[in-house]
Amino acid sequence: MPQTRSRIALLIETSNVYGRELLRGIHSWAGDNDAHWSFRLVEQGRGAVVPDWLDGWEGDGIIARVENERIGSALQRLGIPVVDVSAGLEQPLFPRVVTDSEKVIRLAIEHFQELGIKDFAFCGDRSFFWSRVREKHFVSILEEAGKRPWIRSSRASKPDTEIGRLARWLKTLPARTGVLACYDIRGQEVLEAAREAGLRAPDDLAVLGIHNDEILCELCDPPLSSVTPNARLAGYEAAEVLHRLMKGGEVDLVKRISPVGIAKRQSTDLVAIDDPKISAAVTYIQNNACKGISVQDVLAKVPMARTQLERQFRKLLGRTPREQIERVRMERVKELLVRSSLPISAIAESAGYEYPEYLTVAFKRIFGESPRDFRAREQR
Repeated sequence: MPQTRSRIALLIETSNVYGRELLRGIHSWAGDNDAHWSFRLVEQGRGAVVPDWLDGWEGDGIIARVENERIGSALQRLGIPVVDVSAGLEQPLFPRVVTDSEKVIRLAIEHFQELGIKDFAFCGDRSFFWSRVREKHFVSILEEAGKRPWIRSSRASKPDTEIGRLARWLKTLPARTGVLACYDIRGQEVLEAAREAGLRAPDDLAVLGIHNDEILCELCDPPLSSVTPNARLAGYEAAEVLHRLMKGGEVDLVKRISPVGIAKRQSTDLVAIDDPKISAAVTYIQNNACKGISVQDVLAKVPMARTQLERQFRKLLGRTPREQIERVRMERVKELLVRSSLPISAIAESAGYEYPEYLTVAFKRIFGESPRDFRAREQR
């Protein structure tokens, strides 16, 4: 007798990369676990209303982006297990699997700090709860470090009006401020406003988005750097949570997924370090670390005593030149492990390691697990 298939509705937008990666993660879980799930998915945008076909739909479970109370209330009335893959509501109505906002913000601030940036600003959108959460973490983390951030968080208005307001705000910021936008669309607006204000990114300010919607980021002028979440893993974990709920099991109310890293593009291609030799050394490492360079290569490019180079790196960046080289390489390794299916040998070569074994040893020392174990966990 054929096994009964569970009917699963996916109320997830297909209009952006985060939603599509969620769907890929859900599909991966179903394949890995030989789940007999029959999916109901219709094309929709973010925050779309609950579709009419849900009335009277005899389903077994739902994975949804619950962006507002109206959607949440409609789903509650169905009386079936629901997993929320949005951070849209202040008080969760269902078990939730979301990106870890605090880790996203820490990663963004660290990226600015690596560039030598000393002033920080956040551009949010008060319309979204998750933007307010990111703003809160941004302020808290910087204040703990003795920094006073600049904040602009407004509700959406007419595009031309908003760009003008943003331009006036950007003019009040110190030179070479790092501006973190609450998501990529806001980052695009910041870049447009900077041009209107006569400011150049990245020379006058560095701009960083969140979500790494690659098409949108590449269409920005200049292309927008962005924090890359692990939406595929979030989708995978959401499917696991729904499975447990449908079996009557207990689950955590909130599960937070760490981001993958930073997708670096021209909008943060800046080294704001006052020491010209150290600035040149950092730029050289950033552009060449994955070509297998050593500290001697850095010294050949920026002639100075090795002890002076080491001392200034520790003073300005808090790490040695060798540690900086390895840091850049590991960022590349982590990105390829999560976002590609390349074998470890190819990843090692792409990141500048002579042998895959060298990569494995270094990766275990830094992250406490092998590259293969990291990929298996992050790419589920």
